[in-house]
Amino acid sequence: METENGTVLSEFILTGITDRPELQAPLFGLFLVIYVTSVVGNLGMVILTKVDPRLQTPMYFFLRHLALTDLGYSTAVGPKMLMNFVVDQNTISYYMCATQLALFIVFIISELFILAAMSYDRYVAICHPLLYTVIMSQRVCRVLVAIPYLYSTFISLLVTVNIFNSSFCGCNVISHFYCDSLPILSLLCSNTHEIELIILVLSGFNLIFSLLIVLVSYLLILAAILRMSSAEGRHKAFSTCGSHLTVVTVFYGTLIFMYVQPESSHSFDTDKVASIFYTLVIPLLNPLIYSLRNKDVKYALQRTWKKLCNIFP
Repeated sequence: METENGTVLSEFILTGITDRPELQAPLFGLFLVIYVTSVVGNLGMVILTKVDPRLQTPMYFFLRHLALTDLGYSTAVGPKMLMNFVVDQNTISYYMCATQLALFIVFIISELFILAAMSYDRYVAICHPLLYTVIMSQRVCRVLVAIPYLYSTFISLLVTVNIFNSSFCGCNVISHFYCDSLPILSLLCSNTHEIELIILVLSGFNLIFSLLIVLVSYLLILAAILRMSSAEGRHKAFSTCGSHLTVVTVFYGTLIFMYVQPESSHSFDTDKVASIFYTLVIPLLNPLIYSLRNKDVKYALQRTWKKLCNIFP
């Protein structure tokens, strides 16, 4: 890519999380454990919900795709971030940077709308239990997953192409541990107002619209639970939603903190902390939350473990 001053920009330098040498080794060890555990947990959830016959329901179909999106954006960011701790200067090529940004946007937006689809699934299960299998048919579930993937791919291409078709000033140092849109925009020489407006409007729409689906679904669920006369029924309904509600609260809470904070308190340092949380910690928490709080998943793990022990005694 040729910059405005005529030089060719072929790579970027990622500054990473910290420049303090004494923190490099312990942080590398910590984030390596987090990333590997996240990959194992999410990959395990994908395989478990695919092979176990008792987990072939809409709820676990969405959970499988939630694990795929977690695996997707954590892997788009994690390995390159870990390299920051073991090399003197962590570089990323121009086209790999664009690819990393594109993949990250695809998976993070997909996760927003898959979480929204999961809340709709819980609403149908609790408010319309007799019609659940009819409303949440295989075809409907596939459509509710396909739309977020297609939409997020379109948004990703729109944002990435607009950014990387702009003119860079010649500076190639990205003040972040991965190729995120805002740090890259600070390197552009051309007018970034239009791109910033596109990102702001789309981010706002994605966050608000998906969150609105979640809130409306849970308000209707809460109303249905309050109408139940049986304490056991209410407890069962709450336990059905507990894992998903925990994941939604953590994920949306982090994004709202990052994107809705006042401009005066906005900085790349706070962005890094929030980014670490939702790119590495949340993908680690999601499979743990669903496996620890969900009896079906725990029983499926036990059955799968017994089968493996029988195959490999």
